[in-house]
Amino acid sequence: MNPAAALAQVLLDELCRGGVAEAVLSPGSRSAPLALALAAEPRIRLHVRIDERSAGFLAVGLAQVSGRPVAVVCTSGTAAANLHPAVLEAAHAHLPLVILTADRPPELRGTGANQATDQIGLYGSAPVFFAEVGVPEERPAMVAYWRSLAARALAAATAGPVHLNVALREPLVGGVGGRSVGGTDGPWLEPLDGRADGMPWTAVRLPGPAPAVLAGPPGRGVVVVGHGAGTAAADAALRLAGDCGWPVLSEPTGNARRGVNAVATYPLLLADLRFVAAYRPDIVVTVGKPGLSRSLLAYLRTAARHLVVDPACDWADPTRSAAEVWPVVPVVGEARGSTAWLAGWLAADAAARRALDAALDAEAVSEPRLARDLVAALPDGALLVAGSSRPIRDLEAYPAARDGVRVVGNRGLSGIDGLVSTAVGAALAHDGPAYALLGDLTLLHDQNGLILGPDEPRPELAIVVVNNDGGGIFSTLEQASVQASEKGAFERVFGTPHRVDFEQLAAATATPYLLLTDLAKLPAALEDGRGQGLRIVEVRTDRTATAALHRRLQAAVAAALA
Repeated sequence: MNPAAALAQVLLDELCRGGVAEAVLSPGSRSAPLALALAAEPRIRLHVRIDERSAGFLAVGLAQVSGRPVAVVCTSGTAAANLHPAVLEAAHAHLPLVILTADRPPELRGTGANQATDQIGLYGSAPVFFAEVGVPEERPAMVAYWRSLAARALAAATAGPVHLNVALREPLVGGVGGRSVGGTDGPWLEPLDGRADGMPWTAVRLPGPAPAVLAGPPGRGVVVVGHGAGTAAADAALRLAGDCGWPVLSEPTGNARRGVNAVATYPLLLADLRFVAAYRPDIVVTVGKPGLSRSLLAYLRTAARHLVVDPACDWADPTRSAAEVWPVVPVVGEARGSTAWLAGWLAADAAARRALDAALDAEAVSEPRLARDLVAALPDGALLVAGSSRPIRDLEAYPAARDGVRVVGNRGLSGIDGLVSTAVGAALAHDGPAYALLGDLTLLHDQNGLILGPDEPRPELAIVVVNNDGGGIFSTLEQASVQASEKGAFERVFGTPHRVDFEQLAAATATPYLLLTDLAKLPAALEDGRGQGLRIVEVRTDRTATAALHRRLQAAVAAALA
């Protein structure tokens, strides 16, 4: 019997028992036993990608939306190294990835053997758990070891990615259950089966968080919901704000930009010094990891008391202003409901909204209007994947608050790599239509994510790409100050124009494509494209004009507040 095949069968069976229902595989030789076991496993929906980086980020998207562990399998060498960006994102976002890297056996390491490198601790401190599985051998207690190890890895994955390095000797292809291909004749010396009741080898029971009560009178408070809060914490944050009469300032991926207490224009309000001076808080409660807008981070430092809610114990305090760190969102003993403090925030939000809408309605095509109109046009139950860099900041500042849309994005490390694949994975895990708002460089960075084989599950996903021919965010940052005197240097090292024709790029992967030149037609374009699966809607803008528009919009809000 083939030891490598036996190990693969046992590991995958135990992962399925522990809740794994999705797996992503990149082709390779050394990983053949795991690949064949995956292909034969009916409890797992398998996704195959030719590019390991895309495969890793596909798993990130699946895990973000499903909340369940996702297995990722690759061969040895640079293949395993290409998963590193996705492992880092999963680590900082606490996503349950189970990374299975095939490896050469110890006797081939350090010998110059093909595709052999040091994979022990390959991802550094990023995984919450790592184990060198060891070369499979036919001897007593191996099955219990493999199953116990898989159960432990899954338990650890509730906090982030885990890495199992699987060293395999040849023969790599062969059967189990009595068939022998290059191995010992006869059945395995002990049963390969798991527990008879179908349960995991080891079930882990974790205590639930204890309730917490916020002491003292609520006062003038603000609830901030950042990335990674999760549905339960976001709902609890909304209840806290409602009971205390506080505004809710939620980043897009905080998914609390809804309800009567939501203030959607807060990045622009908090960039107005007169408003900030008039609305200094007694207490700010942050839930999740805030960090999108500088104006919000600066506002956190003005609070007399800053309470951080961080169930992951990740010390989510980028401003170093936290006075307390709590594991759960607190409750208050007595609800106050609406307050004059809240009414002032809502009045300012309404004034800013009117000013923004008047200015944006005059723009046939602009990035801020695209963000506003896209969120408004999405159907209830939709999923929106927010691209890093400029798109998610536009989604933070310009759309009105609304319910019925879930927003996800790679805010663990906020990179632009792998976001096409992340969006595909998120769409595949979502029960309903999915959309993504990405920048042009982001799409180019992961154009391999558009490659789907004929047998692969296909998402219902519209990728709306903002094409400003380069890195638009730099025109709004300090680097823009060099434009006047050193325009050539700015364009080359920050603007990075690419001149790519996205229609031809879409054609190369047989992806349906539409160029949208009037945002008034956006709702119809999104609706007409339903049922086409993966598709691209391109919106072309100008980076310099967009930076000027941002300044005009801030000035319009300031005038409305005055």
